Amino acid sequence: MAKAIQITNRQRCWEGCVSKVMNESKMNRGLKNRHLQLISLGGVIGSGYFLGTGYVLEKAGPAAILAYLLGGVIVLCVMLCLAELAVEKPVSGSFVTYAKENISLTWACGVGWAYWLTWVAYVPSEMIAAGIIMNNFLPEVSQSWWAVLFSLLVTCINLFHVDKFGESESWLALIKIVALVAFSAVAGLICLGLIGDQGYLGASVLLGSGGFAPNGYWAIVLTMVIILVNFQGTEIIGLAAGECKDPAKSIPIAVRNVSWRIIALYIIPISLLISILPWDKATLEESVFAAAVNQYGFTGFGAFFAFVILTAAISCSNSGLYGAARALHALAKMGMAPKMISKLNHNGMPSHAIMFSVCACWAVILLYACNPDSVIYTYLLAVSGFTGAIAWISICWSQYRHRRQMIADGTEHLLRYKTPLFPYVTLFGIWSQVLCLILMAFEPDLRMALYAGVPMLILPMVVYHFRGKHQSEVAGAAH
Repeated sequence: MAKAIQITNRQRCWEGCVSKVMNESKMNRGLKNRHLQLISLGGVIGSGYFLGTGYVLEKAGPAAILAYLLGGVIVLCVMLCLAELAVEKPVSGSFVTYAKENISLTWACGVGWAYWLTWVAYVPSEMIAAGIIMNNFLPEVSQSWWAVLFSLLVTCINLFHVDKFGESESWLALIKIVALVAFSAVAGLICLGLIGDQGYLGASVLLGSGGFAPNGYWAIVLTMVIILVNFQGTEIIGLAAGECKDPAKSIPIAVRNVSWRIIALYIIPISLLISILPWDKATLEESVFAAAVNQYGFTGFGAFFAFVILTAAISCSNSGLYGAARALHALAKMGMAPKMISKLNHNGMPSHAIMFSVCACWAVILLYACNPDSVIYTYLLAVSGFTGAIAWISICWSQYRHRRQMIADGTEHLLRYKTPLFPYVTLFGIWSQVLCLILMAFEPDLRMALYAGVPMLILPMVVYHFRGKHQSEVAGAAH
């Protein structure tokens, strides 16, 4: 009896907490299921996919497809964990709130700020990529100015009413999906010898430059951080839960559909890519997708991909800034960021959180302007990969502890959505990413990202811990 009362009280406490968060924020629930899925896809398919794939192929060769497959499995595990939490607790702030409830306040503060850094590092990389593309068309205007211009555009879109934002992002995401489908069709026809004068290729290109794994299978593991960057953005579904019309219905559908679509949109195009483009011709200097079709004489299609990369950069920045602002807004609501950041505009949008995030992005862009180097682009991707992986680990960890607690309380049957194959799916999601982060130290190109990522996780935790301790001492002295 006492245990039942305890469980009921705990449930009421949580429901009250959720109600408080939702009522105080007054965020507009204008996102449809279609918006939810395409915002997530938009955050995933960015210039990092079209340009960063060149880095992965350069390091791992054709065996990179195995890295993408493993990345897809990790994504699926994380999303299944997120679905269980988001259906049970559809609040703005998503995994920051889940970490607070299921792990600790200190960890929630650290992971929230680390996730914010993910997009503060990644959004500028997208704007830089857009600037590089536009500079090729209009060289008289510098890359940096283009980056700032696109940053202003993305800011304005994010300040729209949430349903307008969702609609704009939907169309931007659709352009990228159509482009990848078109590339797959053209690459497939080239490989079969049905178009072009190269004849039937088969596996000649795939295995023709040192075999399937020219740099060894260890290279697959070392590129996993960049791979995880390419998949990041899926978790935005959870951040959007507080602005979704029917989260209990929409989120499981969105998670299921997005997970499989992401795997398909990565695995199929990249499998065809390595079948027509020798891996040793892949670089960061241009889109490997454009380079692949250009060498077979389809230069017009290559030019089209330049436009697609531009769209991808804007779309991914759009979704990324959305995710950064919602995470920062959640931190402010929980007293882990300045209170003024929690304010909303008349459209129910966290305008202060958006502007704060934009200013941080601009600061990174200005740093790039001082030293425009492709190495910096890779560095930004690596930082984003580290902090994003921390956020994903936190999602799985929160779900693991939440489910264990419900099992102990005998309330597991109350869950409206359950992560299948628990706890194996959850534990694989956690430890596979921990291994990827450890291996970052063995890759010189990625090691430097640890120097920025680790402090961004630990420093907010230390500040929050000592701030809370100081406030307790002040309160005690007052009494």
